[in-house]
Amino acid sequence: MLRLGVLALALLLAPAAPALAAPLMPSQAPTMEDVDPGVDHTGRDAALPAELRKQSVYYRTEQPPGTIVVNTADRYLYLIMGNGVALRYGVGVGRDGFQWGGIQKISLKREWPDWVPPSEMIARQPYLPRWMAGGPGNPLGARAMNLGGTVYRIHGTNAPETIGQAVSSGCFRLVNDDVADLYSRVPIGTKVLVQHQ
Repeated sequence: MLRLGVLALALLLAPAAPALAAPLMPSQAPTMEDVDPGVDHTGRDAALPAELRKQSVYYRTEQPPGTIVVNTADRYLYLIMGNGVALRYGVGVGRDGFQWGGIQKISLKREWPDWVPPSEMIARQPYLPRWMAGGPGNPLGARAMNLGGTVYRIHGTNAPETIGQAVSSGCFRLVNDDVADLYSRVPIGTKVLVQHQ
């Protein structure tokens, strides 16, 4: 009995190992088709609903200021500011079968990045270009922030109509103005918590 109690206490006190990219249950929210790479829909930013635009909100959390929390169920990314306040950004999330959860850190930041689709994406969509220069038609948009050693990123988009939708291969996309704002606020090493609740 004592041995069981010691084991339980050890498990409680052990530091939690960060999850890398654990798949989540499929979403019941509707999804849409993604826009083809090279198509520039950025002029549609003005049609983005007000609730999906960057705004300061009350947000209760135990996460420290500077942490990014992505909630794939409600399709928002929160940058924790402290004192119960967060900046909330509308995001596009992974479509069914491509949603994941866990803890990562921003490992690389790039402005107007070139796009090289990962081999997993090429295998599913062999018609995709193998490389695309940065610019308005690039699916990564104005900024990209890599998440750890995964293939996932927080990035801009060439298709603002996909914000609030489950359409990506697991990345989180924001309109270009919002991703540029977020990019300017977070350094490499920022903790990113991805959850589905």
